[in-house]
Amino acid sequence: MWILALIPLLALPLAAADSVNVLVWDERQPRQSQAYDNFLGNEIAAHLEALPGLEVVSVGQDDPSHGLGALDQQDVLVWWGHVRQGEIPDEVGQRVVELVRSGKLALLTLHSAHWSVPFMEAMYSRTRDDAKRRFPNPETKIEFVPPPGRMPPAYDSIVTPAYYAFVRRGKVSQVRVDLPNCVFPGVDAHGKPSLVTVTMPEHPIMAGLPRQFEIPQSEMYDEPFHVPEPDQVLFREDWRGGGWFRGGMLWNLGEGKVFYFRPGHETFPVFKDANMLRILENAVRWLGQEVQR
Repeated sequence: MWILALIPLLALPLAAADSVNVLVWDERQPRQSQAYDNFLGNEIAAHLEALPGLEVVSVGQDDPSHGLGALDQQDVLVWWGHVRQGEIPDEVGQRVVELVRSGKLALLTLHSAHWSVPFMEAMYSRTRDDAKRRFPNPETKIEFVPPPGRMPPAYDSIVTPAYYAFVRRGKVSQVRVDLPNCVFPGVDAHGKPSLVTVTMPEHPIMAGLPRQFEIPQSEMYDEPFHVPEPDQVLFREDWRGGGWFRGGMLWNLGEGKVFYFRPGHETFPVFKDANMLRILENAVRWLGQEVQR
């Protein structure tokens, strides 16, 4: 009998230890009210916190310390940014990258957060890793050149990150690396449906999803996306009027992971769609389990 009495006591700390701590960050743009009653980030957080095993906090850009004062206590950072990207200091993004690289945090960026400071810093960091793997000779001088600002490229531009290697006496002596611009040449907020095709159905983030499904309203982004080659592409999107995008992209960064989730828009109810919410739930659970505690 005493063994049975211990079972509930043992189960409580085990469940707490297994929970995933999720911080949902949102710049809380007023235009979100066209699709969300209580800001996009708050609605995502409300959905996630109603699920078992997730401890969720919702913060905004105007909160003290940009809402990131308790970042060290989180497993997964979900980030939405759009028109106020430039207001976040580079040091904030670098702190996020430091935690990701150490395996203590996973970064999940949503839609227009491709130009957020944490995502851009993460992509810069991954590019530096790739460059050192590509040119391992310690005598090779590598220069990293940041993009001139948040400006979209033309379709016929060189896709960044771009490498310019110079040879002297048969060896690569110097390399210029144009860091990724973290954007794409085409965008259209027409709100037409996108067709999602799951490319890695075996991945835990895509568990329970049909092989193909439609997002009823979506903003179109068009490839090429100027980012380092991802380690995994989980799904792609296509629009009937043209345009396609690698919709779910995963990178390893040091000991941690970065997931870019493209579907979304502040005036379309993408994050009320059952399939989109399923992907978000799967993603925070899987990313959280990958974090080193």
